[in-house]
Amino acid sequence: MADSTIPQTFDPWDPAFLADPYPAYAELRERGRVLHYAPTDQWLVPHHADVSALLRDRRLGRTYQHRFTHEDFGRTAPPAEHEPFHTLNDHGMLDLEPPDHTRIRRLVSKAFTPRTVERLQPYVRDLAGELVDRLVANGGGDLLADVAEPLPVAVIAEMLGIPESDRGPLRPWSADICGMYELNPSEETAGRAVRASVEFSAYLRELIAARRADPGDDLISGLIAAHDEGDRLTEQEMISTCVLLLNAGHEATVNATVNGWWALFRNPAQLAALRADHSLVPTAVEELMRYDTPLQLFERWVLDDIEIDGTVVPRGAEVALLFGSANHDPAVFAAPGELDLARADNPHISFSAGIHYCIGAPLARIELAASMTALLERAPGLTLAADPDRKPNFVIRGLAGLPVKM
Repeated sequence: MADSTIPQTFDPWDPAFLADPYPAYAELRERGRVLHYAPTDQWLVPHHADVSALLRDRRLGRTYQHRFTHEDFGRTAPPAEHEPFHTLNDHGMLDLEPPDHTRIRRLVSKAFTPRTVERLQPYVRDLAGELVDRLVANGGGDLLADVAEPLPVAVIAEMLGIPESDRGPLRPWSADICGMYELNPSEETAGRAVRASVEFSAYLRELIAARRADPGDDLISGLIAAHDEGDRLTEQEMISTCVLLLNAGHEATVNATVNGWWALFRNPAQLAALRADHSLVPTAVEELMRYDTPLQLFERWVLDDIEIDGTVVPRGAEVALLFGSANHDPAVFAAPGELDLARADNPHISFSAGIHYCIGAPLARIELAASMTALLERAPGLTLAADPDRKPNFVIRGLAGLPVKM
């Protein structure tokens, strides 16, 4: 029987762990298939097979409130002062279960059909080229602020129909809201998230009213039209859906871009191979998402008792499905600690799985490939200007910036 104690190296608040969590994950996998972590009162699941199976297991849910009250479930309701964040978060499809999840996802999926995403490709490619050209003209800069952020933010804002002049606050609002997805967020973090939730919701309420009066060819207008045709979305569901699409529609792509290029700079032989053969871009995108996963864990509530390797995880518990660990599981990936841009067999779970599989995955792949191709073609001498600082986050893994020069 494996030792089920948590290794000391697993410490989500330790800068050394955040710099490179993958050795600690290897120790976790050796200790067992499910391990209780007292500081967050979560059950950690580190193996690929278990993570993949539990993402599809309907005994787990992103919420429990469709079946239980907080009291029934043995949980304390969130503080009243956090209510604006929870109202916004809890009405988005990522934190809903069927039938509400099914209804909202069906409506939103109409905007993410392969044909719609394909139609966006020239816009994404042209914008990536413009951003990289500007970076080259300046002799370098911050790859995060100059390319990685503006590309996906502009694309999802364009889809939603948010005017260019209104886009400035989108990224700060998103960053403040996403702070609540970290482990044990502080009151200061919660305060920022609540403020951003109030401001973002107020902005979208006005935009939805404007689109009702004057519809356009955008996703918000499409959701309003679907509502009017009988596919009911409450206004709160519409607001929460738009915020979710903006947050999820750029957060992972931004971090995958900078995590990916930081990995390339640290693996010069692989970067040289990519520069010599741009046909590697599609497999390189998948491998970089596996190698340094932008979303390290996904939480689920246990709605009915589950058993993992002889351990019963009871109803009311919370499991942390460790995507970063699953993506480095040697049972699935040969030499998982090595970056291999030509890796053909790559069943990473960076986009999740099951009913909550990322609806924007095809668009994210187009954006990541477009920015990578533009940088390879237009900035062939791109190199690191200084070692980057890492954001002090665990769940959403990224850098504070990535200084580059030509």
